[in-house]
Amino acid sequence: MHELGVVFHCIKQINEIAAENNVKKLNSVTIEIGEVSTVIPHLFEDCWNWAIKKEPVLQNSMLIIEKIDAVTHCEDCLKDYPTVQYGKICPHCGSEHTFLLRGNEIYIKQIEAVDNE
Repeated sequence: MHELGVVFHCIKQINEIAAENNVKKLNSVTIEIGEVSTVIPHLFEDCWNWAIKKEPVLQNSMLIIEKIDAVTHCEDCLKDYPTVQYGKICPHCGSEHTFLLRGNEIYIKQIEAVDNE
């Protein structure tokens, strides 16, 4: 299960961002996960919920996961199409000269801090 490694990497980055901004507590973190990234959202969430128990900045914060749709581009007809539905072969022209535009990435999209006033 590589989701745990991905979670640890995200937590490390979030802790660094929080420290740089003198943030002591977070309300929520929004993570974008690509549809074909090989990270399974519910496993990511399970690992996250376990890991944040040991992280003071993240304890009791909410995790929001958003999906990035996978889109492939055809180099022959120059059209984009949904990767999961059609795979490598372009549904418009039948070409195999295609490449993935997006959908295999993982981003920390947003971090919401607790108002300390």
